[in-house]
Amino acid sequence: MTAPGESEFVIVYSTFPDREAAEKTGRTLVEAKLAACVNILAPMTSIFEWEGALETASEFPVLIKTRRLLAGRAIEAAKALHPYTVPCFLILPVAGGNSDYLAWARAQTREQ
Repeated sequence: MTAPGESEFVIVYSTFPDREAAEKTGRTLVEAKLAACVNILAPMTSIFEWEGALETASEFPVLIKTRRLLAGRAIEAAKALHPYTVPCFLILPVAGGNSDYLAWARAQTREQ
């Protein structure tokens, strides 16, 4: 159950070093009903500091569409497959959406 003012749905944002790792994770989450849909976007350039050095890397951003109550389990499942030592997982609230899509997303994910 969501708290007053909280949306039932969230998007979990992550990045992956290659399309293969992103697709494997996406398929795993959808098949396990932990996500209704996973979008893998075009490669982007990330600039960050890692172990004291400034790094530039090509990464694939991923949007994991799920229920708020499943977000933690989805992150744990994705983290187990993720090749990074410290992967990015950010939970972004969904303010709303069209009711037909949200009903479909609800039907695609399992109850807590």
